[in-house]
Parts: sequence; structure tokens; C-alpha cells
Amino acid sequence: MPDIGPLELVVVLIIAIVVVGPKKLPQLGRSLGSGMREFKDSVTGKSKDDDEDSDAFGTPAQRPTPAELDPTAAAPEVVTGETRREDQPASHHDS
Repeated sequence: MPDIGPLELVVVLIIAIVVVGPKKLPQLGRSLGSGMREFKDSVTGKSKDDDEDSDAFGTPAQRPTPAELDPTAAAPEVVTGETRREDQPASHHDS
């Protein structure tokens, strides 16, 4: 199989721009990409009816929450301001 280098790609791109025109080239690329995606989906047996949100762990509603996976994991503690122990002297900024 012949190697396709950058020079050949540039030549093909220039020919495509001359034949199709620069305004229609993005639309042609989108339609070509969607056609390739449909072809790939038909070969792999995937259809548009398949749930796209579903993965190996199920749909988002079926996935366990982090608390269900690890009951010891609590929500992170939110700390605002500085904390001071009782045995520490107050700084001059405290009033």
C-alpha cells in the first residue's frame, strides 16, 4: 500500500477546495463524517436507539452513589476561617 505523505494530503485538499469551493467544504466534511459514523455503527451493530448514556456501569440512575460504594466516605468538611485550639493564645488580630 502506498504511503500518503503531507504533500499528497495538501494536493488532495487543494483539489477539494477547487472542486467543491471553500464555503461548501465544511458541510461536505460533516456529511462525510456522519456517513462514516453511520457505516461504522451498521458494521458494529450499534443503532441510534441504543442508550448513549449507558455504559458498563449502567445508566446514571442505576449507578451507585459514592456513599453506597464506601459508607465511610462522608461529604468533605468545609472549613471557613481559621480554627484555633483552646490552649493557643489569641493573636492580636482576634478581638
